[in-house]
Amino acid sequence: MGENSSSSKYKYMQNRELSWLRFNERVLQEAVSKSTPLYEKLKFISIFVSNLDEFFMVRVGSLFDLSIADKKAIDTKTGMTPKEQLVKIYEAVAPLYRMKDEIYESVSRKLKKHDITHLRPDDLTADEVKYVRDYFNNYVEPILSPQLLDEHHPFPFIASKQICIIAKIQRKKTQGIGFVAVPGTLPPVLFMPGNKIRYIHIEDIIYMYFDALFDKYTVTKKNIICATRNADINPNDEAYEINEDFRSKMKKLLKKRRRLAVVRLETADELDDYTKKLLCGKLDINNNQIFVTKSPISLGYVFDLQPRFSEQQTKNLCYPAFEPQLTRGDIMTGDNDEDVLLSYPYESMEPFLNMLKRAAYDPEVVSIKITIYRLAKNAKIIEHLCAAAENGKDVLVLIELRARFDEQNNIDWSERLEQAGCTIVYGLENYKVHSKVCLITKNSGGETRYITQIGTGNYNEKTAKQYTDFSLITQNREIGEDAAAFFSNISISNLDGEYKHLWVAPNSMKDKIIGYIDDEIKKGSDGEIFMKVNSVTDKDIIKKLRDASVAGVNITMLVRGICCLLPQIPGVTENIRVYSIVGRFLEHSRIYSFGRGEDEKLFIASADIMTRNMDNRVEVGCPIYSQDVKDAIHRYIKICLSDTLQARVLGSDGKYSMKENTLSSVNAQEVLMNEAKKAAKALRDAPKPAPKPKAEPEPAEPQIPAQKPGFFRSRYNALIERLYNNIQNQKS
Repeated sequence: MGENSSSSKYKYMQNRELSWLRFNERVLQEAVSKSTPLYEKLKFISIFVSNLDEFFMVRVGSLFDLSIADKKAIDTKTGMTPKEQLVKIYEAVAPLYRMKDEIYESVSRKLKKHDITHLRPDDLTADEVKYVRDYFNNYVEPILSPQLLDEHHPFPFIASKQICIIAKIQRKKTQGIGFVAVPGTLPPVLFMPGNKIRYIHIEDIIYMYFDALFDKYTVTKKNIICATRNADINPNDEAYEINEDFRSKMKKLLKKRRRLAVVRLETADELDDYTKKLLCGKLDINNNQIFVTKSPISLGYVFDLQPRFSEQQTKNLCYPAFEPQLTRGDIMTGDNDEDVLLSYPYESMEPFLNMLKRAAYDPEVVSIKITIYRLAKNAKIIEHLCAAAENGKDVLVLIELRARFDEQNNIDWSERLEQAGCTIVYGLENYKVHSKVCLITKNSGGETRYITQIGTGNYNEKTAKQYTDFSLITQNREIGEDAAAFFSNISISNLDGEYKHLWVAPNSMKDKIIGYIDDEIKKGSDGEIFMKVNSVTDKDIIKKLRDASVAGVNITMLVRGICCLLPQIPGVTENIRVYSIVGRFLEHSRIYSFGRGEDEKLFIASADIMTRNMDNRVEVGCPIYSQDVKDAIHRYIKICLSDTLQARVLGSDGKYSMKENTLSSVNAQEVLMNEAKKAAKALRDAPKPAPKPKAEPEPAEPQIPAQKPGFFRSRYNALIERLYNNIQNQKS
């Protein structure tokens, strides 16, 4: 917290960046938890590193820009300027590096006992040295571009997150710097031959043979470095040609991102004074932006180790295998119109995907409309949308090209959808579309019917196995009409639409939430609020929650990441309790509950309690009306709040601690996995409904063959003639 945070103005709030660092520290703590399997600990270290990379590229990058553009800007929650925040961030990050190095070393030693070894150059056997040397000579050296840096050779551009080897080199009286960038085409690690998993990082191999690349020089002070650049590009701030479409614009911005300012420099060892001065000058950084890391700079390869494990290693080192469970059959088939709630990753996404696939071929379906923020690399949902368009359905896809670090993937998918005949909208100017809404419209017997899906997470089959999210599917007509109005409005960039049931940001969501909080404030100590979100940063809602606490309202919050609201401050936030769960799955669902019992108003939403979600994005929240769905969400909340192994409690000082005096050992995510398995087994074991008896075929209508012109007239005349003759015969 900043120096001003102790004043009454700021005492119940903390800085978002420092709160985020404490969240990432909780991720790292999972690598020392007794309940975390050994290999999973290594994965948590990798996640910590990846999180920190993005934090520097985005959050530190934006503060860096702000410190230059507006030196008087302050954090409204702590009173700190951008520069003061950066100083605090760099101070807070340094001990996290030391913690990470210690944990990595401990985990690596234990993995070695299971024949999984990260090799340093000195660890190689004689045979392995020969293997590595041959690999370097045949595959690495031919594609390297060693450079000499001196007064005659310009300093090279170092791309963001590109690992490089640097050293002081001298020849006679000439002194300079030798530099080699590790090509991105090389694998991150080289595995040794044999039955054991032994590997060395590619940068360590180049480090070993660096001297050979500068064989005419004396090489000293070798080091491995990696620069992190600002990646916080706002497309709306960038000039582009008036006739240029948004997709082309984003392609150009992605290229520009690689050249933005350096915000961090990581090194494997302490830099010597000469090299440090050179790098600080050329990269325009200060000493406090340099971090020494004894563990590998990049750990993305960690997730590729498991396929090499033996069956025994998998059993001993990994979480028990779990696949999202199929807990229900086909949904929204016309047999019933009950609301359906899918809970990822415990339940499978397949029922929704199958519903979309059926819609693509259903003759009653006239249109499918959907908002897309992030997709998997191989997305079935794209196949079904393309099939629907090719089958003559009206398919509208609003795909957000500014989903950070997924921009290129979304650009590629937008081109595929366009080719199939889908109508594509690239989001809105100034507002990211972050909502998760899908609307299927049917014309059944002349009546318009809607199937509406609203979720808390993306339509991404991969993350649906890793993130906890809810997906509500309903045939409620009025919600369907709201969704239809939403797509009509968003297609013409109208953010001022009115809706009976849905919350839609930026025009109404924050006001709705504040209104419901006000309703609870009127109840005083009988009021109750529950919120489960990823982050809490919006000052207006934080202040309103403070007011509710002062009024005696009981407030419980599950906040996975950033929480700028400090709970348990006497007389201010003492009626607010904040918990955080970090575990095997990433907690991602958003739940908002106001009141209790029959008076409760329950919602799920795509939005967190963040200013960017409430004011600067298009988000959607949906009320829960089905009692069965309400009961399922309440059960979910109860299990999460009972967690004693992975849940932490946020204190008034901004620090987290384990729950005290707990007699039980409850891992909420394990409980939910087991419940999903039981539900899936019950579905499999349930007696299959008897096939419907085949109805007796209706008597076939007599088929009249096609006849020549005049046929019916001649037949009619013949009949009249016969009748006339019969009458005459009777008279005679």
